Amino acid sequence: MQQLAQKIIIADDHPLFRAALKQAVAQALPGVATVEADSLSAVQQAVEQNPDADLVLLDIHMPGTNGFSGLVFLRGQNPSIPVVVVSGSEQAHVMRRAIDYGASGFIPKSAPLETISDAIVAVLEGEEWLPQEVAENLGDVSEEDQKFAEALASLTPQQFRVLTMLTEGLLNKQIAYELNVSEATIKAHVTAILRKLGVHSRTQAVIAAQRLGVEPPKTQLG
Repeated sequence: MQQLAQKIIIADDHPLFRAALKQAVAQALPGVATVEADSLSAVQQAVEQNPDADLVLLDIHMPGTNGFSGLVFLRGQNPSIPVVVVSGSEQAHVMRRAIDYGASGFIPKSAPLETISDAIVAVLEGEEWLPQEVAENLGDVSEEDQKFAEALASLTPQQFRVLTMLTEGLLNKQIAYELNVSEATIKAHVTAILRKLGVHSRTQAVIAAQRLGVEPPKTQLG
């Protein structure tokens, strides 16, 4: 079992929960290396620097993410690295959508460490993992949402950052300042984003992106 994985990326903005996940990973795979990230941009950097990673454990409520947008983006840019969502949003329909958008599993944050360890091993062995009661009762994501997810996955990393900032209500000049590029560059990115998403305005792009949103859990450990 120790040989199943060499490296796992743990992405969560709560240090205490990252520590809990590290413990679960170590319990499942003694000696495995872990890389930590506390935002979507940090996850992207971790994946770029560790293309040999065997798994990403991803919280969908982190800085830079809007629900499933981070999951869809990671799967589009790095299809060879499986992603398991670990979240406090534990409704069955949220878990179903995570699988539809490319996750290899969904682990509730309320799960005991032993269950988290078992889920990690199962995914590394090529299985899809969901809590049993959810796996037996799944619906389907809409065709419209699925098509949008595929379009979102086609964005470049910089285009994805721009779209994320658009959903936060930032203007082109504010985005240009944040990313340290010209306003003309941002306008070009916005044009490309609209074309790829098949929409005709910034507002439509933001509304489309919000379809992938997930209501954050009320507990602190989102």
